[in-house]
Amino acid sequence: MKNIFYILIMIVSLTGMSLAMAGEKKQTLPAVAKPFKAPEFALKDENDITYRLSDFRGKVVLINFWATWCPPCRIEMPSIERLWQKVKGKGVVILAINVGESADTVFKFTGQLQLSFPIPMDTKGEVIKKYPAAGLPTTYIVSPAGMVTHRAVGSREWDDPVLMKQLMAMRIPNRNGK
Repeated sequence: MKNIFYILIMIVSLTGMSLAMAGEKKQTLPAVAKPFKAPEFALKDENDITYRLSDFRGKVVLINFWATWCPPCRIEMPSIERLWQKVKGKGVVILAINVGESADTVFKFTGQLQLSFPIPMDTKGEVIKKYPAAGLPTTYIVSPAGMVTHRAVGSREWDDPVLMKQLMAMRIPNRNGK
């Protein structure tokens, strides 16, 4: 009888572990159904530096739309910083575009986390309207040829080895330039 009890506990535990593991967020970077030309924009950061998407032609650009009031956005910021430390200067650019907030609000938040990647501000929400964002955070990957090739809705661990490998592989365009 004791053995049956322990076997049942093991079965329940293993089943629970399997369900928990199945529920873990996969670190994926889904391709868009049909790549499209990335809409151009020019935005300033809190230091009045202007970032134009066209300035990064020839590089992979990770465009992350986020806000300080968004819990998933806040959670993924440290992993974006870790990714930036590994990819900066290697053909990958990160533009973490804050949506609809003041420079003071952004500065307070970024100061707490000591973020060093570019954070342009879309204070009027004009740029995010050009990209089909389903919510925040939403991230787009722009190929070196200027095409949006991937979109991720929701937070990610951006320094995950699988995601990093996928991003780094995009640096060299294929023969078609896409």
